[in-house]
Amino acid sequence: MLSAADLSTIRTTLRREPTDVELACFENLWSEHCSYRSTKRLLKTLPTSGADVILGPGDDAAIVRFSERTALAISMESHNHPSYVDPHDGAATGVGGIVRDVLSMGARPIALMDPLYFGPLDREKNRYLLEHVVEGIGGYGNCIGVPVVRGDLAFDSSYNGNPLVNVVCVGIVHPERFITARVKQPGNHLVLIGASTGRDGLGGASFASRDLSEDSEAEDRPSVQIGDPFTEKLLIEAILEMAETGKIFSCRDLGAAGLAGASSEMCSTFGGLIHADRVHQREPNMRPVEIMLAESQERMLIEVAPSDASLMGSIAEKYDLKWSDIGEVIAEPRYIVKFHGKTVADIPILFLCSDAPECNWESQPYNAVEPFTPPSGTLDDLLLKVLSYPEVASRAWVVEQYDHDVQVRTISLFHDAALLRLGGESLGLAFSCGCNPRQIFLSPYSGTANAVYENAANLACIGADPLCIVNCLNFASPVHADIYWQLSECVKGMGDMARSIGVPVVGGNVSLYNESDEMLTRIKPTPSIGMVGRVPVTRAVKPEPGMGLAVCGQEGAHFGGSVLDAILSCGGTPPPKAEHSVLKVIRSLSASDKSIAVTDISQGGLAAALATFLPGARVRLEGPALPALLSETYGRFLIAYKSESSLEDLDCRIIGEVTSEGLEIRHPGGICSLSKDQLEFALSSFTRSMKG
Repeated sequence: MLSAADLSTIRTTLRREPTDVELACFENLWSEHCSYRSTKRLLKTLPTSGADVILGPGDDAAIVRFSERTALAISMESHNHPSYVDPHDGAATGVGGIVRDVLSMGARPIALMDPLYFGPLDREKNRYLLEHVVEGIGGYGNCIGVPVVRGDLAFDSSYNGNPLVNVVCVGIVHPERFITARVKQPGNHLVLIGASTGRDGLGGASFASRDLSEDSEAEDRPSVQIGDPFTEKLLIEAILEMAETGKIFSCRDLGAAGLAGASSEMCSTFGGLIHADRVHQREPNMRPVEIMLAESQERMLIEVAPSDASLMGSIAEKYDLKWSDIGEVIAEPRYIVKFHGKTVADIPILFLCSDAPECNWESQPYNAVEPFTPPSGTLDDLLLKVLSYPEVASRAWVVEQYDHDVQVRTISLFHDAALLRLGGESLGLAFSCGCNPRQIFLSPYSGTANAVYENAANLACIGADPLCIVNCLNFASPVHADIYWQLSECVKGMGDMARSIGVPVVGGNVSLYNESDEMLTRIKPTPSIGMVGRVPVTRAVKPEPGMGLAVCGQEGAHFGGSVLDAILSCGGTPPPKAEHSVLKVIRSLSASDKSIAVTDISQGGLAAALATFLPGARVRLEGPALPALLSETYGRFLIAYKSESSLEDLDCRIIGEVTSEGLEIRHPGGICSLSKDQLEFALSSFTRSMKG
């Protein structure tokens, strides 16, 4: 809702009372979801340029050069509140929206990633949410033929009343043929293409900018859009065919704030006139405020010369899509909406699109780190508990619901990162995503820096150079001083690590007010990261029995926010900001030496790396077993090698060898031995629980 101060500013600028359409436009376009009024100042501190960045933040998607012939369009969004109210449709339309963001750049969508965050699965509601979110993502992505190639899962009680559904989409386009979202010339027409406009999704942008209450599922369900992936597939092909004509001047997806949001932001370089009654509608007797603010899915707005509107219409009809010539670009910097000849909105366009008053919040640091309490129980039992935790265990139940091979680009879903082949290119495209909210809560700055590092480390393990970062900044309400401090520290940590490793942040999304009156919860700070990289396409090396094992990087005793801490609440210090210098060596070695296989050590520590990366291992530890196996200190890598000469450029410790099955770990306190059956049972626990 607009504040009293906002309303006063609007009345003063307009010099009159706003109409209902104008109020709705301001409520949505001045919402946090659209205007970034709490974070704009922070986001300006991020590094956004680089040698390969053709178009940075500010459009529907960024454009990043991949090769002389290919550029990437990449974007990341959240659909958190809708996915709590209606998990299937909320998640599905999140996929549809991010795909259209990439499509609006004239790019063909080729891959998706989905970092997801839920409350613990011992609550039936959380299981229901997870099941239907995954079903919604898989169902929509599979139907439109865009594979989900990478994802992440995290579980914490802070998400009990407010799960997070973040989605990344990547597309491909020629570096000189992409389309932007800003109109180019007064007199051009605005043509709406795709599904008919209904009353679904009304107020979606403002809905996404408030916290959830006990009555959200009933009250807010009309704010959740309903998607149709079959129409989306037709829309993808139609828009791409239109783009091939070279006659589209600009293009925008109808997402948050519907037609009002898309058309006003699109026309903000000049001005815009919209005839709301010309919009093709699904329901009778729609009011102008409903037509302009509905967030009905599968719709795109394009700018074309007046003489080309009918050509675009004929292409739309070829794909059985509806279209309407609904307005034009005007020279006067105003946003005007007419309905059957009557003016229902007339606003200075930059005032609506760019002048939302920024919010200034207080910032208050906190210290949530608890002293480490050594856990009781045998080492065998502790390892099995960690390996059974859903963030470590196999996610086969999720993976099996996604079609990874559609478009026939997927080379491998590696342990650390996915790899796709782009047609006609000798280089592959690598994908990684996610973050660790528990560690970020304990140390927002270093935790977010480590989230950036961890994704770069994942890419390094398959030899990929990182190209760019996108992000979703998911936080509770910045009204709380401790939350705004989290937000500020996280953005600083992200920016500092991005600069350190030389990777630009080219786009993202801010999702605030993720808290629940129903569950009395605030989410942990969740600056979710998406990263893509470039790597020569070569055969992957898999660890084989007889290969030696080494660990690279400095060992620590950092249990705060670890999987062990999540299970036993043992406390401890979170990992410090990672030293990034080893990344280049690992990346180079992984890309050039086909006698080694590498994985980074992160969630679940060395124990998880041994159990999930290798068929089996025989290991000897020199020091205490607990920190060696379960600390989550960053900057460490597990390397399986055929010859010690491969390790010459690394500071490594030889720890054992790869075996055919089971884990045998000798340490100063004794021997830990886990059979193949024990490991398989632990690692299949998440999939068994979801299938059961």
